[in-house]
Amino acid sequence: MRPTPHNALAASALAVAALAAVSLPNTAAAAAPQAAPLVAAACTPAQVVTNGGFENGTSPWSQSSTGVITNRTGQTAHGGTTFAWLNGVGSTRTDTLSQSVTIPSGCSSATLTFWLHIDTAETTSSTAYDKLTAKIGSTTLATYSNLNKNTGYAQKSFDVSAFAGQTVNVAFTGTEDSSLQTSFVVDDVALDTSGGTTPPPDSTRTPAAPSYTVSLSSNTSGTVWTGHESAAFTNASSTALSEVYLRLWDNYHGTCSAMPITVSNVTGGTAGALSVGCTALKIDLPTPLTQGQTATIGFDLGVTVPSGADRFGYDGAFSMIGNALPVLAVKDGAGWHLDPYTNNGESFYSLAADFKVTLDHPTTLLVPATGASVDTSGSSGRTITTATASKVRDFAWAAGPFTKISGTSTAGTPVNVYSVSGISSSDAQSMLTTAKTAVDAHAARFGAYPYGELDAVIDNNFWFGGMEYPGFVLDLVSTTALTHEIGHQWWYGIVGDDEYNSPWLDEAFTDYSTDLALNKTGTGCWSSVSWASTAEKITNSMAYWDTHSSRYSTVVYGYGKCALHDLRRVLGDSVMAKLLKDYATSHWYGVSTTSEFKAAAQAATSTDLTSFWTQHRIDG
Repeated sequence: MRPTPHNALAASALAVAALAAVSLPNTAAAAAPQAAPLVAAACTPAQVVTNGGFENGTSPWSQSSTGVITNRTGQTAHGGTTFAWLNGVGSTRTDTLSQSVTIPSGCSSATLTFWLHIDTAETTSSTAYDKLTAKIGSTTLATYSNLNKNTGYAQKSFDVSAFAGQTVNVAFTGTEDSSLQTSFVVDDVALDTSGGTTPPPDSTRTPAAPSYTVSLSSNTSGTVWTGHESAAFTNASSTALSEVYLRLWDNYHGTCSAMPITVSNVTGGTAGALSVGCTALKIDLPTPLTQGQTATIGFDLGVTVPSGADRFGYDGAFSMIGNALPVLAVKDGAGWHLDPYTNNGESFYSLAADFKVTLDHPTTLLVPATGASVDTSGSSGRTITTATASKVRDFAWAAGPFTKISGTSTAGTPVNVYSVSGISSSDAQSMLTTAKTAVDAHAARFGAYPYGELDAVIDNNFWFGGMEYPGFVLDLVSTTALTHEIGHQWWYGIVGDDEYNSPWLDEAFTDYSTDLALNKTGTGCWSSVSWASTAEKITNSMAYWDTHSSRYSTVVYGYGKCALHDLRRVLGDSVMAKLLKDYATSHWYGVSTTSEFKAAAQAATSTDLTSFWTQHRIDG
């Protein structure tokens, strides 16, 4: 998160956001034996289709004619302005489109996705006159026809992990008969080998591998949501699990007598007392879970969004709904992590999880959300947005009459920018350009972006500057702030951390990554360091920073990134780049700790770093 003063006007908020990108800090952990670094995963996450959105010319695609990849009138793109249009001429014709890709070996899964729109002049409801075949190598994945016509784009997804280690063609072939056109329009093709990556083995943190299924329906304004949520999980610990805790984070924004987040009718366990300002709900399990056993709890859920341009709040007709879904707290060797909410940063320590969230809302509202979303028609005047996300730490969404523009990054990530009223079209376009550049810059350094599309909601009234969620960020109009929030997709999202007790692991790393993406070297920045006291350290927790809030951004963001720049100068540019990429790969969907990072850095050099950590006040 990049915070700004609560009473700042939009103009001053912009200025502050351009200087600091802030995430919520973590409390200092008690001294513990240094953990051995994790072994790097065999799979290097990658998105292997190039120019999948067709926004960067035709290369490396092969097309049967120069008109297949096009932006001509008659069809529209799923993202950006360009798409692949096969057939649609109303006479006998065959169109082809293909690209050779190499799928890395060692990945547990690989998924090919693309967005497809079909319109036709055929009137039959029984005969497939015109067809589109999607293939990988010599294997046919699916065949579509005029019978599959649809009013908009639909995403298609296929497991192609059997082709790991091979170089194969991804190919589309459209055939049309002698009359009555059918258009097959393809866009945003991607082959993701990181989304199925298995989190590093971890028996210290539980409940593991959560899977959340949520169905909610909103009122006419999108400020009240009701429905049901279930959470399936596994006990990864050798210690039996007799209870779990749900974090109801957004109850911080209300009172225990008027809670914005309500949970009732719990199944699969017995609800206990609320604690930590009604942000933690204990649920006793009917039978203790031994290691490897699974369980599911369910409950009815109510979400009431309060007034305010906040990460959970509504600003006029626009609702931002972050941290509203209850998620499971983490238990490790130190016990349950039931830290309080902090408005200064984040407390949202959670393990990688799968979400399937169905949001029933008025069609007049657009609903950007974590994960890949598909809209279908609901009851009269309503739309059902179904969002699915794999290996994410949280789920957030927004609702309102946003202005939406879309594009695709050079590396193939679909990007959507949703603007509230008052954001100019030029500012929205600038943020779209920034987002596309930033996601590719971070991916090139740390590993391919694994979450499919990326949504950015832009509102200059946000007092906090910007806020990160998986695949979904809130931001002001600010190149620096948006580049920072997108950097959090790696440092917090993919590489997790205990945000309350070790905030520097996501904020300092993200600000350092932002500097690199914006070609800033941090030369001489450590010379401006001036400690306020002997107790002040980069690695202090949010418990410390909440009582020294004026120093939080300066130390965690500023001094933290300067320390990483200094480490780069000690190790050398290439060694530092390899250290961070390898570290991200080995902790992909896992959890980072200060001791693990220090061990990895020490293993990368023959120089003793003991004095470096002492000088830069990095403990752990």
